Amino acid sequence: MNLPTPQLDASQHSKGMLASLSQQLASIEKRDTELWLILLSIGAMVGGCLLLVLAPAAFLRGGQFHFEVSISKESFFGLIALLTIANGYIVTRRFQYRKVRQQLISSTIQNELVRLQSFTDPLTEVYNRRSLDDMAGRYISSARRRKTDLTFMLIDVDKFRQVNSKFGHLTGDVVLAEVAALLRTSVRGSDAVVRYGGDEFLIILPESTAEHATHVVDRINRNLTDWNHSGQLKDFELSLSIGVAQWKDGATLDETLDAADHKMYAMKGAQTAHSK
Repeated sequence: MNLPTPQLDASQHSKGMLASLSQQLASIEKRDTELWLILLSIGAMVGGCLLLVLAPAAFLRGGQFHFEVSISKESFFGLIALLTIANGYIVTRRFQYRKVRQQLISSTIQNELVRLQSFTDPLTEVYNRRSLDDMAGRYISSARRRKTDLTFMLIDVDKFRQVNSKFGHLTGDVVLAEVAALLRTSVRGSDAVVRYGGDEFLIILPESTAEHATHVVDRINRNLTDWNHSGQLKDFELSLSIGVAQWKDGATLDETLDAADHKMYAMKGAQTAHSK
């Protein structure tokens, strides 16, 4: 299923990031190999010269070859110095390449973490409002191209101010994180949960009609009932107002979200009137 889900987008980005990292590491490895070839060439040259100087008898087997080599003390020590300098240069460059390799990997990981954090709400660990426009645009483009259904759900935590005033803001933060986790467990992996703002959340349901969304609402309510029965908030029952709007081809994201918003507040008004 080729949907523009956050998971798929993250996977594609990760593949591109790994490909770029692999290319850069391959370039560093190539330089490292070239350094080794240079070192081997210099070593072979100097070793050959030393062998001629120190072991000429090795070339006198069978009387077929005869070499007589004369080399000054300065030249001999010059060769030794050349080999030492070349070896020192190669070792230094290898350490530099190793450091560059480590910095490259560390920088790539840090950049990826920053990118992910910029699209994630730190409190609830779901997608934040900043990610919405691009993500929703991808969902809409896919639905238009593939001629499939697409539905949006707006969820508001009822009486959240009372939670903050009665239990404190720290408990309020915990409740928001719990609601986000509850929503994630109520939807599919291809769906997206977004913290829309404050105590409001948005769920994007690809390949889903408004009728299908009612099943999601039922799962959310069942999970919420279980959460309330667990006694997380003493003498307080948490409730959610949910508005559902199916995207229609030609409608903008704002128009669809406005429709969901109106339905959500209509539900909130009905629940308030019922509680009186």
